[in-house]
Amino acid sequence: MAEMLRYRDDEPVDHPAVTVDSFVDQSNAAAVRIEPGDDARELLPHLGRLALVEVNFPAFGDGRGYSSARILREAGYEGELRAVGDVLVDQLAYMRRCGFDAFEPDQQLDKDDVIAAFERWPEVYQNAADTRTPIWSKRHP
Repeated sequence: MAEMLRYRDDEPVDHPAVTVDSFVDQSNAAAVRIEPGDDARELLPHLGRLALVEVNFPAFGDGRGYSSARILREAGYEGELRAVGDVLVDQLAYMRRCGFDAFEPDQQLDKDDVIAAFERWPEVYQNAADTRTPIWSKRHP
């Protein structure tokens, strides 16, 4: 496992993550792992007790985790949202826009490449789960 990248000010969550089905069936879990095919909307009634949501990307081409992240952030989830698995440097900026604030890739990412990935596009065109202001609203206040 590679070094985790984290963009939060609070302490990392060290609770073991359970499956969505297990999480819904118990009351003491604070961390859950969403697998492809899981419905993130099942977690919406439980957002207040979640400290960590891991979203697994078993293959870089499987984009279902982006939707899970966006659903949770738009519903008000403020805890750690961690992308795990086959996370590539080319995906980091898009994952951040969807609401991910931590990354645990299978392979170590070059730190300079990570910085470049986040700095490559200084302006954005749409509203998203992050707090960046779209360029059109800067031009037409």
